[in-house]
Amino acid sequence: MNIGRYVEKYSEDLRFKNYSDNTIKNYCSQVELFLKYFNDSVTKPSEIQERRIKKYIMLAKTLNSRKHRISAIKLFYSLTGKQPLKFRNIEYPRPERHLPQVIDSEFLLHQISTIKNLKHKAIIMLAYSVGLRVSEVVNLKIKDIDSARMLIAVRQSKGKKDRLLPLSKNVLNVFRLYYKKEKPKVYLFNGQSQLKYSATSCNQIVKQYLGSKYHFHLLRHSSFTKMLENGTDLRIIQKIAGHKSSRTTEIYTHVSTHLLHQVDLPI
Repeated sequence: MNIGRYVEKYSEDLRFKNYSDNTIKNYCSQVELFLKYFNDSVTKPSEIQERRIKKYIMLAKTLNSRKHRISAIKLFYSLTGKQPLKFRNIEYPRPERHLPQVIDSEFLLHQISTIKNLKHKAIIMLAYSVGLRVSEVVNLKIKDIDSARMLIAVRQSKGKKDRLLPLSKNVLNVFRLYYKKEKPKVYLFNGQSQLKYSATSCNQIVKQYLGSKYHFHLLRHSSFTKMLENGTDLRIIQKIAGHKSSRTTEIYTHVSTHLLHQVDLPI
């Protein structure tokens, strides 16, 4: 089986359908592993039986891994394999509902106040201010900051969508200090040896200043939870978050301890 050719064709099909570079990379990697797994027993993907595909998917250790495998392989058979019915009896597993972890706001603000490195301070403040994903932070360009209108333009993010976000005066002040000292080019946050700061470095600074048990995405959860506690309308939070469905945003109503404390208990 010419695995390389199948993966290359799949990549071309995904690019034609305007999938993001990150999705193309991840999906092609999943399909390559899938084809390698069956390489010794079949000569082409169409020969792999449905029951064997199901068994392969079940080898994934987590529910999210299983869902990711299904998405990548299902699309491969639909676009490249021209066998959309191959997955007619393979459904996504029922979702598990987990409440997102959040970082205490007082602790977070205190830790931010102690950060001396202006780049690190700006990154963490920005992420907490408007709940940016790590990919959105590292892809942010200098031209995306509109200080006149106090707006941040997030371009071609998840789902290849653009959105405008409010810019905090506190964040802008730190941006100006950082820009004056570091003089970044093109991207707002440059790496030491490359034009763009890395997602790995963003996660490292969160652990450095907030603690090893935390990761970057928790800043996003913490941001939206705090917005909700401050009285921000859920529909506004949905717009800021870039959530397609309001149901995704509604999970923060279950996390907010402030809202729980407002409940008038019967006894």
